Amino acid sequence: MGTLKDRLNDDLHTAMKSRDDLTTATLRMALAAVRNAEVAGSEARDLSDDEVQAVLTKESKKRREAATAFADAGRSDQAAKERAEGEIIDRYLPKQLTDEEIATIVTQALQQAGVSGKAQMGPAMKAAQAAVAGRAEGGRVAAEVRRQLGV
Repeated sequence: MGTLKDRLNDDLHTAMKSRDDLTTATLRMALAAVRNAEVAGSEARDLSDDEVQAVLTKESKKRREAATAFADAGRSDQAAKERAEGEIIDRYLPKQLTDEEIATIVTQALQQAGVSGKAQMGPAMKAAQAAVAGRAEGGRVAAEVRRQLGV
């Protein structure tokens, strides 16, 4: 199997052939975000699957935030469209951890790193993020680390 970017391109072509407008538009937007990340910086380069996954995670988060904003503004049709786009992007991301799974992983990471106390929030977050490895949003992980450290 090819890279995640190849899979996005292949799925885009399939969606175009089947005339699935929502999936086509969403994958085009996702691939544009990946291409922008590739050319960001001093020179263009190909992104690894982990880097593409990070870009898709950001795009998914944007969709969730936009859906919430539209729903709060009473624009349920636009909120539904944003949620649908987010679901399409989420197909390419690893399954997100539950709150209980995050709590268990954070506890183990803090014990292994020997971290305890408010003053060690930075090292605690580094250990927790490494243990979670992109399977949960940073905000959820940070909240659990703060809870366990008593911050």
